[in-house]
Amino acid sequence: MDSSNAPDQLLRAQLMRVLSGIEPWDDQEQTHLAATAEWITSGAPLYRTLKPATPAKHLVSYFVVLDETRKELLLVAHRKAGLWLPSGGHVEPAEDPWHTVRRECREELRIEAVPASITGDRPTFLTVTRTRGQGQHTDVSLWYILRGEAGQVTSFDETEFDAIKWLSLDQVLATPEDTLDPHMHRFTRKLMSLLALQEHAVMASGHQEKTCLT
Repeated sequence: MDSSNAPDQLLRAQLMRVLSGIEPWDDQEQTHLAATAEWITSGAPLYRTLKPATPAKHLVSYFVVLDETRKELLLVAHRKAGLWLPSGGHVEPAEDPWHTVRRECREELRIEAVPASITGDRPTFLTVTRTRGQGQHTDVSLWYILRGEAGQVTSFDETEFDAIKWLSLDQVLATPEDTLDPHMHRFTRKLMSLLALQEHAVMASGHQEKTCLT
């Protein structure tokens, strides 16, 4: 291994391990995961180094704040995109994507990032998306889920967002797709499946404990 290249190769290996922990929801996510793995291992630049779009493809961390009790998630009205999106931001050069989540959560929503019980501090979804508007580019986005409470976010970065709102998962699916991130419905369906599996596991564990007691 070229010692001058060792830090970059280590970062790429770490990103590959992150990807390996994402179970694809559908054929599209499988395709995106395979394309992203090829991109990471190709040696191509991974991080945005110059606003708005240099290089033309770069890494992003999305984070969806979920009220686990009410089953509601937080979306923001992004000024530049003109869409309702999860919060998030570009991963800085050599930055761990989870650290991006923590940094951007403080900057954009004024709260600390707390991993959701369903996923921990690992991403659960990956998308490759061509942005719209000026400075078009391709975002390779890792989607994380954070734990929060509806009403917890009382201020936000108004230079980035016009508004914020909490929606139930069914409300997200009822929202026209052209007003959201193009993968928002797919993410929501994957999240609903994960929550159902978690609920089933909790019920099965409770039944097992009750059986042991009897």
